[in-house]
Amino acid sequence: MSLRMRKGDLVQVISGSDRFTQDGSPKRGHVLEIDNEKGRIRVEGVRMQKRHLKPGRAASNQAGGIIEQEGFISISNVMLFDEKAGAPSRYRIETDKDGAKKRIFVKSGNLVPN
Repeated sequence: MSLRMRKGDLVQVISGSDRFTQDGSPKRGHVLEIDNEKGRIRVEGVRMQKRHLKPGRAASNQAGGIIEQEGFISISNVMLFDEKAGAPSRYRIETDKDGAKKRIFVKSGNLVPN
């Protein structure tokens, strides 16, 4: 399955239990990781999970303890966020005369920032 999202894209969660924050605003974040085989995506600040590590297991955390990290969610639960329009939007891929491909938001016609 070819997923057209990239690491670092700004996305908004459009469905699921992690759709809204405590104050009712929609959750947005940058893409941290994409799993193409399973069709899942990891977004910063979304689906936070606690992981218990023993001392000396990870190089970054020699003391061990409880680490909070983002979990994967389905790629269908997120949509690219157009900052200029202020809303999530689909996008299309257009080819220049040079042959370079560009991602363009459907609603506003703006380029997707890379």
